[in-house]
Amino acid sequence: MRTLDSYISRHILSGIFLVLLILVGLFTLFTLIDEISEIGKYKYGLWQAIQYVILSIPRQVYDLFPTALLLGSLLSLGALANTSELTAMRAAGVSVLRIILSVLRIGMILVLATMLIGEILAPYADELAKNLRIDAQSASQQRYFQGRYGFWARDGQSFINIRSILAEDTFGNIALYQFDQQRLAAIIYAKTAHYHDAQWTLQQVEKIQIDPQQVTRQQLPELTWNAVLNPELVKIVILRPDKLSSLDLHRYIDYLQHNNQRSAEYELAFWRRISYPLTGATMIFLAVPFVFGSLRSITIGQRILVGALLGIGFYMMNQIMGNIGLVYEFNPLLSAFLPPLLCLSGAIILMRRAI
Repeated sequence: MRTLDSYISRHILSGIFLVLLILVGLFTLFTLIDEISEIGKYKYGLWQAIQYVILSIPRQVYDLFPTALLLGSLLSLGALANTSELTAMRAAGVSVLRIILSVLRIGMILVLATMLIGEILAPYADELAKNLRIDAQSASQQRYFQGRYGFWARDGQSFINIRSILAEDTFGNIALYQFDQQRLAAIIYAKTAHYHDAQWTLQQVEKIQIDPQQVTRQQLPELTWNAVLNPELVKIVILRPDKLSSLDLHRYIDYLQHNNQRSAEYELAFWRRISYPLTGATMIFLAVPFVFGSLRSITIGQRILVGALLGIGFYMMNQIMGNIGLVYEFNPLLSAFLPPLLCLSGAIILMRRAI
């Protein structure tokens, strides 16, 4: 059986890697075409665009792998079926379930490896890519947040506005609005803010104290501010939820919930990452009905078309269910797991009919 597992694994690996190479190559080319329009903004040239595209490859691998798993399994098993090798295996006493388990084993190993890419390499590369673009397109050494009004966050009874990043743990142009119940109690402006030893040091500070009877203004060289918010949380928000690691998502969800803020979008992204192995298993099971049973005689071109349609259908279903869940405030765990579970159930029913 080890020989059989090794033989099937080699075919599955070659099929998946071939499809993944083609898909990543195509989407990388599309990304480069999109970046051409950005060339010429200050120091952002062709070399910077190429670097940005290269740094986007780990994310492409992670996002496209489920589709590559489906298409690769379809092509590899289809090739074995067309040469009657699957028939010979079954004639030798190997059950269809045993063949599926062989495919599932190598598929899950690849899924786990891809998850490591998505959890470690891709978020790091995404952050480097974003910083590369910001640095190259900015005329100053400051990194400005997207949007006119910078980054906003709530910390207890305070609201903070940060306009730019000066260094690793230093921010510029800070405005802090402190509330007492529902009344604005103080406004603090600072030229810079440095985070050290779990607290903020605001420098070149102007503090406006708002009391019911009077308003006072004072200038301070520096001021200490204790807050749950830290630079790591600020950097997390720079990237979209789907580009964050599970650990970063968990940290930011805790922060939002601590401040009684809506966290559904980040919870959905978190549970989608947790459901990634289930998505991989679903892709493998979807390939089975088109290899065994009455559909085994379809051509390679038809298999590619069927696989592409199934992949697109699953992606659309996943996005629709997620958006509906956010609008109607469904449980994010349900919104993340329901699409792959429905597809997996349908695949198992089709597989039972096919074999």
